[in-house]
Amino acid sequence: MKKEDAIEKLKRQIQLINNLQYIIPGTQYREKGFIKWKRDTAILIEQIFEKYPRHIEEFKNIFYSISAPNSLTPQQELKQGLEQGCPILESMIQEIEDYWEEDETNQLTISDLDKIKILCDGFDLVARQLKTRHSSRNTIEINDEYDVQDLFHALLHLYFDDIRDEEWTPSYAGRASRTDFLLKQEQTVIEIKKTREKLTDKEVGEQLIIDITRYKSHPDCKTLICFVYDPERRIKNPRGIENDLSKTTDGMIVKVFIRPQ
Repeated sequence: MKKEDAIEKLKRQIQLINNLQYIIPGTQYREKGFIKWKRDTAILIEQIFEKYPRHIEEFKNIFYSISAPNSLTPQQELKQGLEQGCPILESMIQEIEDYWEEDETNQLTISDLDKIKILCDGFDLVARQLKTRHSSRNTIEINDEYDVQDLFHALLHLYFDDIRDEEWTPSYAGRASRTDFLLKQEQTVIEIKKTREKLTDKEVGEQLIIDITRYKSHPDCKTLICFVYDPERRIKNPRGIENDLSKTTDGMIVKVFIRPQ
């Protein structure tokens, strides 16, 4: 999609917000109009920012309600949600105007963080696909944390050239340890974990908190990515752990990805 087309289509969805703010709950025709607008806008964002899941996540995280009871009336809740959606769409337009360079693919450059998130999101699919090989040939078995590290290391080469593993971290509580991967040029450390029978919610959370504290003093760590592979879905509240620990503290960006979702 060309830059001008993307901007024009987003502006069109913004213009439709004014009419949608005055939907009366129970008015079937107008409720259908809102449902269509929400779906059309989500599809548009996915088409424009194809490889940037953050954009569609921001839009989907807005709470729109045309029926749920709350301290606000349903119409007030809907109006509030639409008012939150408008500046997000306007910000996307500004992003395209400021940073979108027209080229053969008409795509923005993928950030390093988004590249790693793509690998985390697709890791389980890759691991499962590797189990199926022609003529029952040998393959990698993902049985423990080292297996996850080996496969993730291979996937990192899709985007990064200088990948350093087993780098020493500064000592914490009298002990020094090793990182899993250091992307030195990107000043990013990737910590890999795999759940097991005795490594579930509480233990994972505690380990991640220790990791975050340790890496604050690492000279080459401006971003810490914690990837937790949980194929048996042992963690009961993965999104809660992600939300609690994914933040910026003391200038270090922390992102936790627990997959599969």
